Amino acid sequence: MNTHLKLVILDRDGTINRASDEFVKSPEEWHPLPGALEAISRLNHAGFHVVLATNQSGLGRGLFDMAALNAVHAHMLKALATLGGRIDAIFYCPHAAEEGCNCRKPAPGLLHQIEERYGLSLQGVPYVGDSLRDMQAAQAAGCAPHLVLTGRHAVADSACLPPDFPANTLVHADLAAFAAHLLGDAGRGDLPSR
Repeated sequence: MNTHLKLVILDRDGTINRASDEFVKSPEEWHPLPGALEAISRLNHAGFHVVLATNQSGLGRGLFDMAALNAVHAHMLKALATLGGRIDAIFYCPHAAEEGCNCRKPAPGLLHQIEERYGLSLQGVPYVGDSLRDMQAAQAAGCAPHLVLTGRHAVADSACLPPDFPANTLVHADLAAFAAHLLGDAGRGDLPSR
């Protein structure tokens, strides 16, 4: 088992890039959130491997195909590379909600896939996302849940998260604030946890 790998797991839409109710179906619809790509690069330069765990139900709904998803990810990785950053792997659930799979968050299946691929326990590994289902998946897999207020909870009062959020959820203004917290220069955008 690999116990020396420094790993961070990120959600995609609403965490790295702007979320859309219409889904991100093409590279032209993918827009990074301010400071997000720089935060990933900063984590990389501090020795962290960054992987994604993202629901992509637009595949199962027929809103886009694998070629389109691959094009979005290639665009994202290219933009990140220009800043000296990288994402080591992308794990995604292609299923629509009604398919009842075990990989669609809040189920922890994607995180278990990461565990298997890297041969390590995810106990305490940071998982950063913008929604309740991200935090529930993190908790179910033993990850440390970190909520960013850049997506579905952009206007949430960080001190008053609803009770269905895991009690140990830490709240950050955005991905840059999470990176600052993880790398020890908290106070740059961290918000009180509940």
